[in-house]
Amino acid sequence: MSRLFDRLTELFEQGHARDLGDLLSDERFADRDRTADAAVLIAVTERENPTVLLTQRPRTMRDHPGQVAFPGGKIDKGEDAVEAALREAWEELGIEREKVRVIGTTDRYQTGTGFDITPVLATVPADLPIRPDPREVESWFEAPLDHLMDPARWNENEVFWKGAMRRYYEMDHQGYRIWGVTAAICINLSRRLAWFD
Repeated sequence: MSRLFDRLTELFEQGHARDLGDLLSDERFADRDRTADAAVLIAVTERENPTVLLTQRPRTMRDHPGQVAFPGGKIDKGEDAVEAALREAWEELGIEREKVRVIGTTDRYQTGTGFDITPVLATVPADLPIRPDPREVESWFEAPLDHLMDPARWNENEVFWKGAMRRYYEMDHQGYRIWGVTAAICINLSRRLAWFD
């Protein structure tokens, strides 16, 4: 067991033993006709200063084009969220499932575009060979876990969307705009992990 894996597992278990209200969700904006179950992999690298693997989606994609995202996608028939997240990480970035140490699934996030996303927290070795599939990944990068888990680093904004005000968070990291669903999943996870407490 690695120190990072052990620490994340302990914080994960403690955080999920607590009842947290007011987690972020876009459920009230969801398109009920398009609801689909999905999963994403929050892959934390085993570095002295851990990072999280993120992708930028191609601008040609139907859903969330050009946005920064965790590797992930729809859950296929017969899969659970963990299996789907591992499959998608392999398809999008070439990450072998044997290299992924799963910690667990965290709070589901309902998107305004109709996806019910289950995030899967895991660790991966540092400096894994990454082979992005250009059909699904325009580029990829690593963002420091310390930044993503620090609520003070996120800018809070509001926009009028689908007839109501929608609150969202965003952060710039080396020219990448991390916002929307990815930001909300990070904010929710930061409340569960209490990384800086």
